[in-house]
Amino acid sequence: MKFMQTEKKQLLIYVIIAYGITYVMGLLMWYGYGKGLDLSAFPNAQMLYPAAGVMMAYLITKKGDKNLPTAFFIFFVALTAVLVVCTAASVLAPKNIDLMGTMFSQWGLILECIMIGGSVIFWLLLLASGNEKCRVYGLNSGHWNISVLMILLFIGLYLLRFLIASAFRGRLSEFGKIIANPATWSMFFTVLMNFFISVVAFFGEEYGWRYYLQPLLQKKFGMKGGVILLGCVWAVWHLPIDFFYYTTPDMGLTALASQFVTCISLGLFMAYTYMKTQNIWVPIIIHFLNNNMVVVFSGTYSADVLQNQQIHWGDIPVALVINLLLFGWVIFLKSFKEKKE
Repeated sequence: MKFMQTEKKQLLIYVIIAYGITYVMGLLMWYGYGKGLDLSAFPNAQMLYPAAGVMMAYLITKKGDKNLPTAFFIFFVALTAVLVVCTAASVLAPKNIDLMGTMFSQWGLILECIMIGGSVIFWLLLLASGNEKCRVYGLNSGHWNISVLMILLFIGLYLLRFLIASAFRGRLSEFGKIIANPATWSMFFTVLMNFFISVVAFFGEEYGWRYYLQPLLQKKFGMKGGVILLGCVWAVWHLPIDFFYYTTPDMGLTALASQFVTCISLGLFMAYTYMKTQNIWVPIIIHFLNNNMVVVFSGTYSADVLQNQQIHWGDIPVALVINLLLFGWVIFLKSFKEKKE
């Protein structure tokens, strides 16, 4: 099935913003890495680019649509632009400040405040948009009975993956101690509360991937093929942070291969939850949990666990099997069956 002319224009705008900005900023990451600078601002800012791409495409091609949540979209695009500028400044004009004898990046503090403030305004403008505009542009929520079950299923599968991985590494007793530690669950519920003040990042990815690009690719490449291709597209999008944040450049290709495993398998599961519920907030919450539960159940209780990871080629086959068994099985369910014309 061919894309319509308007769809092509929207897709071009989306790609320019979601990928173009990502890779231009990737060059700044390369520069900052060489200077030994703090690059923690880049992953958070990058998460907003996909949704900003969708919104800019709609603002340009659907100007006359009375149901377009214009104020909400303009704010999100503006917020993304501010984050891009501040993130670039964090490596082009870096400066640390001393707080109580500890050095902090001034840009890190500024960006954190922008993300929190942006999330508050995000909720206010979303509510002000009204039910009809939210419904037309996939911002509404619903089907919460099945939606909650999908979220709980993900949490169960995620913990099972942690359990299996710990067993493979001979750290089963260590994992048991983490689960039995009251501090783990205290941290877990604290992290859940953080969703509301960090929502712009996770919305930024899922509104771009699941709401916009998934149906478009499924329309062109089929229910299964479109989602698998989306997983590949999503993995490649991570390339700059794979090389300069999650790992080091010498492990960048290994990290990218691992990203393919994660994005395809987890992408299948998230695609299923979205098709099953038609509630974009389900993959948004799942994405939030996926990124934050590792901080809790690794036992570190610190986001630093995400940076400079050690990923080896020997880890990939095991990760592939585990992830496909736990998350990829959904591809055989009814939701992925091709629809008759």
